[in-house]
Amino acid sequence: MLWDTHMHTQFSGDSTAPVEAMIESAIANRLDGICFTDHMDYDYPNEPDLFVFDIEKYTECMKKYQFAYKDRFPIHIGVELGLQPQIADWNRNFLSQYDFDFVIGSSHVVHGFDPYYGEYYEGKTEHEAYLEYFESILENLAVFDDFDVYGHIDYVVRYGPNKNTEYSYKKYSDVIDEIFRQLISRGKGIELNTAGLKYGLGHPHPTEAALKRYRELGGEILTLGSDAHKPEHIAYDFKKVPQLLHDAGFSYYTVFQKRKAVFYKI
Repeated sequence: MLWDTHMHTQFSGDSTAPVEAMIESAIANRLDGICFTDHMDYDYPNEPDLFVFDIEKYTECMKKYQFAYKDRFPIHIGVELGLQPQIADWNRNFLSQYDFDFVIGSSHVVHGFDPYYGEYYEGKTEHEAYLEYFESILENLAVFDDFDVYGHIDYVVRYGPNKNTEYSYKKYSDVIDEIFRQLISRGKGIELNTAGLKYGLGHPHPTEAALKRYRELGGEILTLGSDAHKPEHIAYDFKKVPQLLHDAGFSYYTVFQKRKAVFYKI
């Protein structure tokens, strides 16, 4: 029995999923609770409004369902905040407008390009593109850390020319370890994101080796998320989560409520 705390609805530019359908799917999957984390990616390249939602409409809708299900199923209200150094102040102002339960900070745009698109990789080797992605996380951390966990740390490998065929934590361990150290020192966590399994990578985000290293370095905050954009992807491959956590050295996972970490035993 687990919480899925990374999912998207019709409020995200890349989803059309009705809120109620996501809730009912979570209940059908026998989850303990969920947190909605729709995309807020200000200054997204080429389509600046694609991942910007009306915070008033968003919170009004989520509160309506939170109330409707209050005696049946716990629902938290969060956001997945797209991070870029030049919008740090904008993100701070946005977060000041509502007391979310949970804030995921994620890198979807690197120096003006989303690794989802092939143009990000033009003129670079795959290794250079991946390294640039990881180094950009450190650039974000240098100017902004008002989030609870950093989302899908190795998101870039979903979309690289060879995906993770030639990728491993070990190849990028120096920069990934520094990311982990920075997060741990700031009291921030990471997530176990099962979308890597959905995308056919054979591993979650981050990989098992990276999860283990995060724990070895003293990382304690670890949330769980399917990154679902459709009801059928809620709790994707969560049956594997207990073993993944055990193998990485965790006996618990984390859920945030009003930005405070609550730890649940597996």
